[in-house]
Amino acid sequence: MGVPGSKERLTAADRVIARLARGSHGVVTRRRLLGAGLTAKQIEIRLRRGTLHRQHPGVYRVGHEAPSFEARYLAAVLACGDGALLSGRAAAHLLGLIRGRPPAPEVTTGTYRRVMGVRTRRSSRLNELAGTVWKGIPVTSPAQTLVDLAVLLEENELARAAHEAGVKHRTTPRQVKAVLERCSRVRGVAKLRRVIGEEVPVTASALERRFLALLRYERLPLPRTNRPEGARRVDCVWSDRRLIVELDSYRFHSSRHAWEEDRRREREARARGSEFRRYTWGDVFERPALMLRELRELLA
Repeated sequence: MGVPGSKERLTAADRVIARLARGSHGVVTRRRLLGAGLTAKQIEIRLRRGTLHRQHPGVYRVGHEAPSFEARYLAAVLACGDGALLSGRAAAHLLGLIRGRPPAPEVTTGTYRRVMGVRTRRSSRLNELAGTVWKGIPVTSPAQTLVDLAVLLEENELARAAHEAGVKHRTTPRQVKAVLERCSRVRGVAKLRRVIGEEVPVTASALERRFLALLRYERLPLPRTNRPEGARRVDCVWSDRRLIVELDSYRFHSSRHAWEEDRRREREARARGSEFRRYTWGDVFERPALMLRELRELLA
């Protein structure tokens, strides 16, 4: 006969682990498990069973499923100690500022750390870094992340990241400038200032890039792109000529919601006294002559 109550204690421990893992991407630390009442022996039993998987020293993943990139990022931050922040390209990916496959975890810490599979960067001024929590993960703020990206990305890529920060997190040039004022010896500052000063066109698609290329070839004035105008963002705006152009691809404008939003933009632009034109993929790629003739007249 086994020890009375042993099965109940084991079940209770598993419930504690599940509760701690819930809301933290299935990642728990040894310190939290011990603080919640588990014993070192209970943890070791579950590591042998495979219900806990050691991700980093003192950091475990719960269950058998392959970890999400959020789980890998959170585990990396937790392994780097208190106050650590996800940073660099990994932070940009988590915040939705850059696209593509999730980069390897990169973490900024206040003390030197070496964690396998994690790129760590020590900062003696960690408490001065602008940080936030996104999807439950401590991460550099969007403004701080843009400053960190300034040396890593080409100018057009940085402009795109700044655009995404504005759309998804309402990041403003003033917030980025505030971070720059706190930082010293930041590389890529001139590039970043051009971006937040709207000197670099932001292009969100091949359609927009082709449209701008045609304007340059025809030596027509270039618009501000993907910028707020009134209560909404518009694809292209020439404020001095009171002209707005929306570039419509079927992929992003085929739904009823998109169709309704497009008409609202047009009504709002005309209410402000602006000319409004809408061009499609066919106008830009297949038969641009008519479009360019119209734009030459409007921009004359």
